[in-house]
Amino acid sequence: MKSKLAVLFALGLIVASHVANAQSRDQIAIVGSSTVYPFTTAVAEQFGRGGKFKTPKVESTGTGGGIKMFCAGIGPQHPDVVNASRAMKKSEVETCAKNGVTEILEVKIGFDGIVIAESKAGALSALTKKQVYVALAKTIPNASGQMIANPNKTWKDVDASLPAIKIEVLGPPPTSGTRDSFLELFMEEGCALENKKACHAIREDGAYAEAGENDNLIAQKLATNKNALGIFGYSFLEENTDKLKGLKIDGIVPSFETISASKYTAARPLFIYVKKQHIGAIPGIKEFVNEYVSDKAIGEEGYLSDRGLVSLDKSDLAQTRNDVKVMKNFKP
Repeated sequence: MKSKLAVLFALGLIVASHVANAQSRDQIAIVGSSTVYPFTTAVAEQFGRGGKFKTPKVESTGTGGGIKMFCAGIGPQHPDVVNASRAMKKSEVETCAKNGVTEILEVKIGFDGIVIAESKAGALSALTKKQVYVALAKTIPNASGQMIANPNKTWKDVDASLPAIKIEVLGPPPTSGTRDSFLELFMEEGCALENKKACHAIREDGAYAEAGENDNLIAQKLATNKNALGIFGYSFLEENTDKLKGLKIDGIVPSFETISASKYTAARPLFIYVKKQHIGAIPGIKEFVNEYVSDKAIGEEGYLSDRGLVSLDKSDLAQTRNDVKVMKNFKP
C-alpha cells in the first residue's frame, strides 16, 4: 500500500511540475526568417504598447532553423510562431506532426523581392538571371555542353559587356529562406539544365561568401566595398537607399511598384506560421495575429509598408483575414 501511495505521490509531483511549467511563460516566443524579422518586430512592439500583453520576444534564426525549432514539439519550451520567407514544406509539416504539432495556421503577410544590391559607387548596375547563374554556379556547361568547375573570376569573364571586376557576392546561408528563394528565382531561371535542382549548387571557391542571417551586416559591408554585391530582401534595400542601390534584373529595377505589379520577377510571398495548440495556453497569441493582419499593420497604408513590406492585394488580404478568422489548418 505504501509503495502504491509513493508512486501516486511521485506521479502527482510530475503532473504538478508539468502544470507549473505550462504556466511558466506569459510572453509569445517567435523565431525564424531574418527578412520577416523587422516586420514581426514592429508588430510585436505595437502589440506590446497596448499594455494588455507583454511584448513578444522575436529572434532571427533563419527560416529553416526557425521551422525546425517550431516543429520540435508542444509546450512552453518551444516557440509559438515562426517567421518564414518561403512557404513551409510538406516534409517540415510532417516533422511537425511527428512531434505533436498537428494544428498550424499559415498567415500570408505580404510580398518581398530578392534583390542583388551594390554600393551607390558600384559599377555593375544591371544583370540578367543567366549572368547571375554563370557567375555563381559551382559547375557550368562549356562550349561542348560538358559540366566543368566554374572558371569565371571576373564579371567580364561571365559576359564581355560587363566590367572586369572580381566576382564577390555576399549572400545568405542554406538555413535561410532567402537562400531557398534565390536558388529558385535566380539560379533555376538562369540555368539551361533540364534538371533544375542541379542548378542549385553554389560555388565554394570564395566568389560567393555566406554572410549569415544578419542582412543588415551585408548592407554595411557593401557600403564599404564598392565592388561587392549582396543578396537580401527588398525591405533591407529600402532601409539603406542612402548607401545602396538595387541592380536591374532582366531590365527591371526592384521597387515597391514593380514588385506589387509582378513586373519584378524575383519576388516572393512572406508568412508567419502559428502553433494553434498554444493558443489559450500562451496569452495573447490570437490577439497578436489579429494585430498583424489589421489595416494599420499590413494594409496598403499600414506601418509595415513604411518598412518595405509590399502589401497583399485586396483578394489575398481578404483570404488571409478569413483564414485567421476561422483558424484554418494549414495543409501544404
